[in-house]
Amino acid sequence: MLQSQEYPGTIWAVITSIQPPTLAVKLLARNKQLKTIVVADKKTPAVWQENNVKFLSVPEQQQLDFPLLRNLPWNHYSRKMLGYIYAIQKGAAMIYDTDDDNIPTANWQFPAGYGCYQVTRENLSFINVYQYFTRQKVWPRGFPLNLVNRDYTAALAELSVEPLTAGIWQGLADGDPDVDAIYRLLFNDLCIFEKKPPLLLNKGTICPFNSQNTLFSKDTFPLLYIPATVTFRFCDILRGLVAQPILWTKNLHLGFTAATVRQIRNPHDYLRDFESEVPMYLNAEKLVAAVAGKVRSSYSLTENLWAAYELLLNMNIVSRGELDLLHDWLAIFS
Repeated sequence: MLQSQEYPGTIWAVITSIQPPTLAVKLLARNKQLKTIVVADKKTPAVWQENNVKFLSVPEQQQLDFPLLRNLPWNHYSRKMLGYIYAIQKGAAMIYDTDDDNIPTANWQFPAGYGCYQVTRENLSFINVYQYFTRQKVWPRGFPLNLVNRDYTAALAELSVEPLTAGIWQGLADGDPDVDAIYRLLFNDLCIFEKKPPLLLNKGTICPFNSQNTLFSKDTFPLLYIPATVTFRFCDILRGLVAQPILWTKNLHLGFTAATVRQIRNPHDYLRDFESEVPMYLNAEKLVAAVAGKVRSSYSLTENLWAAYELLLNMNIVSRGELDLLHDWLAIFS
């Protein structure tokens, strides 16, 4: 039986899938504290049915009055944003971002947004949070390759307990966690993370996060934006790298929890994944530094997001069409 931390209002679980209803989807649908939406793409079976799940079919998407649809590509992970908009318009208080191969465990839950948590020191730059939860040599997708062999044990031991607010929680995944193609090509070991207390990253300390077991508070909904002019394996990582400097401007933080899902990964071509990840390997460090230097505490969350993507366009990380799509996304919050 799934469990979830008590939050005021409705939590929406948002998934995009090209599969028939999976075990992960079925378990989420049984959680009475969640509402679940599955966004179809053109490869999704036309006949798709699961009780207690809102299925946003291709024909239904074509009838939506969302400006975002003018520029949103088919067969791209960014179509998940239609599920976010639907949930927001239905009054979502929190959005749980996940995939159809992440099976919630019996202890599935997230901590409260505000609380006294283990917190890293400030300004550590990139840090491999996986080392807090395991001694196994493993790193998250999006972690700079030139930093993989550093030992972060000391930094992850120098923690304080502070009252802070997590705007976004990243829950880990046991089994086949979110790692890059290089890890899978070289090692491909399964991983079971230790059950340790949640960890918040202080301002100036950063770790990539994904879209696979992730909770966004209402205050951070604009940061759900998934860029559409980058590759599939980069898009949610780019989202997370941009989000963290923006969180800091509002005294919000990224938090990590022990694994509360088990990933039984859908089949992948690792070399094809590697090709899709190359822009991520090349750009992660410089884009975080650039965005951190651009955002301002005097700007709103949406203003900072726009400024960040203008910068990414000038850095040739995204294409011109990205700003058209972002404009339509941000219209939801105006």
